Amino acid sequence: MNDPASGGALPVHLLTGFLGSGKTTLLNRLLRSAWMQGTLVIVNEFGEVGLDHLLIEAPADETILLANGCLCCTVNGDFLLTLSRLVARRDAGEVPPFDRVVIETTGLADPVPILRTLHADPLIASRYALRGVIAVVDALSGLDTIGRHEEAFRQVSAATHILVSKGDLASPGA
Repeated sequence: MNDPASGGALPVHLLTGFLGSGKTTLLNRLLRSAWMQGTLVIVNEFGEVGLDHLLIEAPADETILLANGCLCCTVNGDFLLTLSRLVARRDAGEVPPFDRVVIETTGLADPVPILRTLHADPLIASRYALRGVIAVVDALSGLDTIGRHEEAFRQVSAATHILVSKGDLASPGA
């Protein structure tokens, strides 16, 4: 496990994609894997939180313990403050330890401000390290969506990895 107190930064993966692309479906499937145990999931408060069926405990604040030992947190304000508080709560033993972070953006999000936050603030940059930006693109409507919506274009442009969803529903020519 990466330990920020000893100089190691927590790996961060940003999961983005336009509305209906399948981000939450992908995240739900990933969280069922044993190798995702110890993951902190941060979801944008404007997005759909489709993790309800995995919940076992809901503390009084916005942090939720998931069945596989992961944590889920909703951003209710300043993203920078949320990141700072979470690592402080982790270090103080107030939340179970986590050794990686997945940030799921809302479907209308421009991921660039989040990326800037991770790099610009010295404290955050010393505690969290961006490892990748995964953009989920719908095989049925993705090209049209990217062409018509600036947010979708920005999501794909910022991606280090592009995952095409719903391929089983697309025609062979798509």
